[in-house]
Amino acid sequence: MKVRDAKDVEQAVRDALAAEQPLEVVGHGSKRAIGLPMATNAMLDLSALNAISSYEPNELIVTVQAGAPIADLLSLIDSKNQQFAFDPMDTSVLLGTPRDAGTVGGMIAAGLAGPRRIKAGGARDHLLGANAVSGFGESFKTGGKVVKNVTGYDLCKLLAGSWGTLSVMTEVTLKVMPKAETERTLVLRGLDDVAANRAMTTALGSPYDVSSVAHLPASIFRAAGGALSGLGESRQSVTLIRLEGIGASASHRAGSVSQALAAFGAAEMIEDEVSASVWASIRDVSPFAASGSLGAWPVWRIVCPPASGGAFGQALARETGGDVIYDWGGGLIWAALPPAADAHATLLRQRLKSVGGHATLLRATDQVRNTVDVFHPQEAGVAALGQRVKASFDPRNILNRGRMVRA
Repeated sequence: MKVRDAKDVEQAVRDALAAEQPLEVVGHGSKRAIGLPMATNAMLDLSALNAISSYEPNELIVTVQAGAPIADLLSLIDSKNQQFAFDPMDTSVLLGTPRDAGTVGGMIAAGLAGPRRIKAGGARDHLLGANAVSGFGESFKTGGKVVKNVTGYDLCKLLAGSWGTLSVMTEVTLKVMPKAETERTLVLRGLDDVAANRAMTTALGSPYDVSSVAHLPASIFRAAGGALSGLGESRQSVTLIRLEGIGASASHRAGSVSQALAAFGAAEMIEDEVSASVWASIRDVSPFAASGSLGAWPVWRIVCPPASGGAFGQALARETGGDVIYDWGGGLIWAALPPAADAHATLLRQRLKSVGGHATLLRATDQVRNTVDVFHPQEAGVAALGQRVKASFDPRNILNRGRMVRA
């Protein structure tokens, strides 16, 4: 069913409740291949809810309907030299879906933040308010249109990253931030994963306001193209540290960070447009693109303590024959692993127990997703709490049934 407004959404959910028919909540369908396959052919299509309700650049807030294309919204705020500081990921490269198909609701429901997350926080931290319809078929509103407006529990935090399993968002209010005047990226070459992890930790621990830190092992450049291809000309690994702000400040801080990292080698520098293109490629995991040489490999998104990232990723790549990319100073690892019946889920999650972390299977065939827990299995107590939260929003499990937890 293609809805026209929030009243249509309410009616669609009530009809589904009456018919005991679960609904798949879809904007443009750009992320349908993430999560467990859902056993329903009833679709709630939000693509017509595509209006930008209000934009107040001076107040740094924008209110937009959930089905609005992200590309349109990014173009609008870019015209005012503003951005979403959490650096939302474009999954089209990884999943092989049409570019610019993502919607604002999908961006919030997935909660996939890019390299700036270590400084700016995630999508949930920039969601100020939302209008939504619960699994009862009732509209509700949470948050508002100013930053400091919450008393009690902020329900926005639950909706972000819930993959449409708690409610159907119809409109959201988001915080935007001014773009930096300039950016500088330092490049260290030839470090192994563990040494790079130490260098990234040193950079993040410095007082120089580093905004992004990543590491690309040498093996990545077998598959890397576009903005990353120039970085890998020497076929050495690269460790990247980004600094943003006023031109003079960014340059001064880049020099200070270079001195702090002198023990790891001499740092090169790339600037502005080239730097931005490199970080966009890391954000969108371009080396593992569906159209590339590793396009048939399953891809995992692994979150672990940053200090453990280098050793963990290095061991995982060696044991499986896969490739890894490190973001968030080692706290986020993207792993493309050779095809296997369980996409190496058993091995990966067993290894994660020793460091404390979780892994989500972001790309895999339908066959693999039918047999593997795509989202990391939760401890019994956490799972029970999640079930109670789900029951308070959607007791009949009508919304995106089976997407996160096998029904």
